[in-house]
Order: sequence, then structure tokens, then C-alpha cells
Amino acid sequence: MKFLRRDFLKAALGATFLPLISRTGFAGDWAALEAEARGQTVYFNAWAGSEPINAYISWAAELLKVRFGIILEHVKIADTAEVVRRVHDEVKAGKTEGSADLVWINGENFRAMKAEKLLFGPFAGELPNFKYVDTEGKPTTLVDFAEATDGLESPWGMAQLTFFGDGAKISSPPKSMDELVEFAKANPGRVTYPAPPDFHGTTFVKQALIESITDRSFLPLPAEREEFARLTAPLFDLLDRLHPHLWREGKQFPQSQAQLKQMLADGELLMALTFNPNEPANLVASGELPRSTVAWQHRAGTIGNTHFVAIPVNSGATAAAQVVANFLLSPEAQGRKADLKIWGDPTVLALNKLSDEEVKFFETADVTGSVKEPAPALPEPHGSWVPLIEKAWLESYGT
Repeated sequence: MKFLRRDFLKAALGATFLPLISRTGFAGDWAALEAEARGQTVYFNAWAGSEPINAYISWAAELLKVRFGIILEHVKIADTAEVVRRVHDEVKAGKTEGSADLVWINGENFRAMKAEKLLFGPFAGELPNFKYVDTEGKPTTLVDFAEATDGLESPWGMAQLTFFGDGAKISSPPKSMDELVEFAKANPGRVTYPAPPDFHGTTFVKQALIESITDRSFLPLPAEREEFARLTAPLFDLLDRLHPHLWREGKQFPQSQAQLKQMLADGELLMALTFNPNEPANLVASGELPRSTVAWQHRAGTIGNTHFVAIPVNSGATAAAQVVANFLLSPEAQGRKADLKIWGDPTVLALNKLSDEEVKFFETADVTGSVKEPAPALPEPHGSWVPLIEKAWLESYGT
């Protein structure tokens, strides 16, 4: 099955950005696709802000080369939005072999690429290992920030807003935004969150939105500017109550989650936050936080989502990119990624779909610092809420 997509792509590129509709080059005949993938190079554009993540991608690259003859090059990026802009410009210019073959993506970046028809696919549902994905228990594997994935991205890992701190100093962690306000009042200057548009800071504000909005039925819908001020009034009322009790009285905010973690480790703060429920346990295992560390989620639920990998429409190595995406879904790769000593990124797989031997990939010995009472994962608001929330936050609290 020699795919003929480049001739089709040359005709399709242009102002209309037509989607790829030919089924050649997809995973229907997997053996033929693997044969075609051998010798190809996949430029994997992925965030590079974590050494454990970079090391994991290097491990995957070694196995992909040995087992499938694929060269996986980690193109280290700081912001996925720059990849979206680059692919857009390449496609508009008619470049049929772009600089990205696989991209780590979700949220508004996926929505933008889907809307502009910059993605190859649908392919995800045809990957052999997709049968292991927990699409029922983890519905965000099929819906990305209220946007249907439609097979245009393959799930890679799970995330859920989680708080953590030293259990020796926190006898009763706050498990709602209202409780957090009271906790901050009782511990002035010892609580804060990163300033949006930092991803973690924006997620904190979205959590506050979910807990304060009077009608959540609006959240999965595109945000309407005319309604935004009315719907978010309770959110900003809550933040106005919280901010005077924060670090530096809410007049300044840390610029990143990494800074927040360091302030916690230094004893300046009582608590921090993460979007990886396993990160606190990972930090305990590495010795960065004490073994008295505890992690918690709000009892009514916290924002959760899935992160994915997707293939740009102008990739010159779509066969190999699909083989890589399938390998990243394998129990072996997912189990290693979930290991607290490796990365600690929660799996997208349903363990009850795996064999006894495959389940062994997920065994871990040390869970100190993990969430003891996991809360429900709340779906993200529609991606269109993000720019409006960030703009309003900066206008109200930015410096």
C-alpha cells in the first residue's frame, strides 16, 4: 500500500485548506503501513520544559529505531501555539513536507488546527492499540476542551488539577474554592497561584469559574462576548475575596508553576498546584519534597483533560507518525510513562482491557504523596472561554 497523498495534498493546499479525504496512507493495512514507515524520520514537536519528559521521549526514540526503523527527532518547543502558526504558514505557502510530523497538543491549539483543516486524519481510531483506550471511563479521550477529536488526534496522557502541600503543616486541606478563601484568610500570604496566561494559572481560574458560575450548561458552548461579563461576575467576586489574603496581597503573582513549586519547597507557601495528579508523589520520590507531602482534589471535582498527539496535514512521514502514535499507546509505553520514577503521567488506557502481563507495566512501589481520595474529573469549558478569561483577568489583576 504505497500512499499517494502528496499529489492529492498539492492540489488541496491553498486558501481553503481542504482536509485529507483519501484513505490511502492510513492504518487500515497495518503491516503495509509499518513497512512504509521504516526509514522515515518523524519530527516530534513537543514541549521540552521537563527533563523527565525529555528523557522519556529519548527512551521512546531508542525503541522506535530498533523495532521499527523509525528516527524520532524531538523538536523541543516552549509553546505549541508556535507550531500551529508554523504549520499554518507552511500549508498556506504550499509546502508539502513540513517541519512537523507529530505534535503534542490539546485545547485551543487543537481547536485552531482542526478549524483550519491543518490535521491529517482521521487516523486515531484505526491504530491497533486504540482498542485499549478507556473511552468510557475517560470520555475526554474523545472530546478535547468540548471539541470532538473526530479521530484527528490520538490520546497520550491524562491530567487533572491537583493541589499539594506538607501534611505536617496542613491538618485539613481546603477542598473547594470557598474553603480555599477561608484557608487563605487563616494563613495570609502563604497561598497563591501562577498568573495567567500561564497554563496552570489559567486552569486555576477556570476551576474557580466552574465552582462559581450559576449555570454550568453554558461552559461547553462557545463563549459569547455579550454574555461573558454577566456569566463571570461570580468568578471575579470570588477572586476579589481571595486575592487580598494571597502572597503579596494578590498584587503580584508567580510567573510559572515551577516557581510555585520552589516557593513551596522553600517554605514560603503552604500549598502548590499541578495538572499531573502523580507529580507530588514524583517530587517525594525524587527527594524534592518531604514524605509528609499530601495531595488532594476538590471534593466535587477538579478540571481534567487528556493531552494528545496529532499529525499535521503537510507531514512528509504520515506512515511513521502513525506508528509512533500507536507505540505511545502501547501498554509498555503507557506503563513506563505512568511510573512515578520516570514521568508519572496518568495513563489513557483501561487496565481492565489489558492482559495480566500487560498490567504489570503499571505496577509501582512508592505512592507516598499521591491523591488518596480522587475526585471526579470535570470537563474543560469550551476552548473559546480561555482568551476571554485571560484578557479579563489581566485587565483586573495584571501588573
